[in-house]
Amino acid sequence: MSTFNSTTKPLNVKDQAKLAQKASKKLALLTEKEKNEALLVIADVLEKESDFILNENKKDLVNGEEKGFSDALMDRLRLTSARVKEFADGLREVVELQDPVGEILSGWTLDNGLKVEQVRVPLGVIGMIYEARPNVTVDATGLALKSGNAIVLKGGSNAIHSNSAIVSVIHKALADTKIPEDAVQFIASTDREAAGQLFTMKEHIDVLIPRGGGTLIQTVVENATVPVLETGVGNCHIYVDQFADVEKALEILENAKTDRPAVCNAAETFIFHEAWLEKNKDRVAALFDKHGIEVHGDENAGEILPDVIPATEKDWAEEYLSLAVAVKVIGSVEEAVAHIERYGTKHSEAVVTEDAETALTFLNAVDAAAVYHNASTRFTDGSALGFGAEIGISTQKLHARGPMGLPALTTIKYRMTGDGQIR
Repeated sequence: MSTFNSTTKPLNVKDQAKLAQKASKKLALLTEKEKNEALLVIADVLEKESDFILNENKKDLVNGEEKGFSDALMDRLRLTSARVKEFADGLREVVELQDPVGEILSGWTLDNGLKVEQVRVPLGVIGMIYEARPNVTVDATGLALKSGNAIVLKGGSNAIHSNSAIVSVIHKALADTKIPEDAVQFIASTDREAAGQLFTMKEHIDVLIPRGGGTLIQTVVENATVPVLETGVGNCHIYVDQFADVEKALEILENAKTDRPAVCNAAETFIFHEAWLEKNKDRVAALFDKHGIEVHGDENAGEILPDVIPATEKDWAEEYLSLAVAVKVIGSVEEAVAHIERYGTKHSEAVVTEDAETALTFLNAVDAAAVYHNASTRFTDGSALGFGAEIGISTQKLHARGPMGLPALTTIKYRMTGDGQIR
């Protein structure tokens, strides 16, 4: 086990942002090969230092137990040897992805002979504000460095030991690479004012990415003067149509709700066509009973299914992140779309049906970053969609939408080449 210090330099936030900005200038000039070599070193050192990271993580878990953290939060916080290997392998997957920096998106020549190219370039310095999940420290760092960006990390206080340990390991790894250590900054202070300072550092931070609960995201969006790439909470719905295949529907419902209930792409509301539910109520009830799922339903659900807790307005908007689900019973795909329009968070929505027209209506009418036909919402994930790691899932419509991989962390530059042209 390592004996190196798991804390970062005792600098104030502004100084850290300045260091990151300076490092970003060097990082932007590195080749893809140099960046990939650095990511592979980080991945190897993370695995080598797994015991150290897990011992530090135990401190956060003990603190969480003492403070009575929910099962969902403890699941997000907990690291295991397998999870450390997963985020190390995630870095190796990022290495295999094409570097977007320098990609020529379009090019043309004006009548006067001036050559114009639209080229991808790094954003510069990314400020990452997030909660609970230590794996975000690795995922965000890997994607930022590969896309030529420096990053300033501000994790939640509940994961302070885990995140400090991970960043110290990353710094140890970077010492033997072309990427400057200062390209990765971790704000070790647990004071909320430290995060607040990031909100207004437009001269040093190019973009903020909040990742966590609705309160955190809203706080950043409402208070930041730095541009925000907004990620969203996941009140995800699955609509089971009257023409849904029973076995497909049950497998999709089970996976979307129970595979990892504490993640943002887990389903929180099941919308059933009344005819389908009436016919298959015993199978659905058995599924709920098998996993001990707590059901909050409307009046119709209560008449068809057993042990239904009457749903409140809050239930329809709730991101449970646990083995609880809201159940709405309706009579048409239009009603399903209307319910999602009112309560959805524009994250991930699914329809289960064998009717092509119903599927097309749903896919075209639902406003969300990801829409599915006959598949689980659990695929809204950078790794699952082939992006390697992801820095978050954007539910906004400008710049990036859905799982944000490498291209989302770049912007464009117009590069012109002339031979003395004047206007």
